[in-house]
Amino acid sequence: MRRRGSGCRDKVEGKNPKITVVDAETRIQGAKGRAKNPPFCFALRACRSRHDGLFRQGAGIRPVTQRHEPIFNVPPVVVATVVVLLLVHALRMWVFTEAQDTQFLLIFAFIPARYDAGLAGSFPGGFGADLWSFFSYAFIHANLLHIGLNLAWLLPFGTALARRFGAVRYCAFMAVTSAAGALAYLVSNPEQMAPMIGASAAISGAMAAAMRFVFQQGGMLGLSGEAGAHRVPARPLLATLTDVRFLMFLVVWLGLNMLFGLGTVSIGGEDGEAIAWQAHIGGFFAGLFLFNAFDPAVPQAEPNPEPSNTEPTNTGPSG
Repeated sequence: MRRRGSGCRDKVEGKNPKITVVDAETRIQGAKGRAKNPPFCFALRACRSRHDGLFRQGAGIRPVTQRHEPIFNVPPVVVATVVVLLLVHALRMWVFTEAQDTQFLLIFAFIPARYDAGLAGSFPGGFGADLWSFFSYAFIHANLLHIGLNLAWLLPFGTALARRFGAVRYCAFMAVTSAAGALAYLVSNPEQMAPMIGASAAISGAMAAAMRFVFQQGGMLGLSGEAGAHRVPARPLLATLTDVRFLMFLVVWLGLNMLFGLGTVSIGGEDGEAIAWQAHIGGFFAGLFLFNAFDPAVPQAEPNPEPSNTEPTNTGPSG
């Protein structure tokens, strides 16, 4: 690693670099080959001025310890979620044959017609698939665009939620919102034969849950790991529903779902593919209303100072 500054030249050698001050003359000598191994120095503001005292003979040099924060600080459970989603998609794209992929979808995708009494037993998987498909469909995606969009939303909102809930509650919450999305799709499309796939319902639930605390002071969203941002007390449900910022987010989010879901705007899907906006809405409102059931953070008590029962002592007139 090399970093250049005014009057300084840096080079890291080994685990214990040597720290000295290099003036312009040494730098020129190094350029001519007389200084074969230029020493390492910290080139901050001290190297931009000769009036800081570092160039005076005998000036003391103290190493600077810098704390390096990761660019992205994503919880392991969210990383694991991303890996599983990518692995499932890779299996479908590059391992399964077309027949195997069709069988895979019939067993693990969510198909509302499966629950039609007249079609009982027509789908593979039996009673087990009737249960697990409420959750397993969320691990399957149609194409790279589909999975890419979902991961782009999962990283910020899933990260905020996983930090607050912890791994176990995070997984349980995502499973519940996935099931809620499937139920909403089943109610609105009871005879639909086309399989529904994608993690959008669960991610919509995570978005709604995050709305309960990210608008609080110190509760900003992000991947950089702000200390304590996920521990801020959540707003009560009624306060969230009347928050102008939440209402603006909700209007935009619902509008986009209507545009894409009703086919007014295309996102490049193939023929026969449609947006299951009903599942998005089901997952969103499930996350919004069920947040308190999973939230481990205890809201801070409002200050309520008790009135003092003792009267101030009269010490006489003040001058």
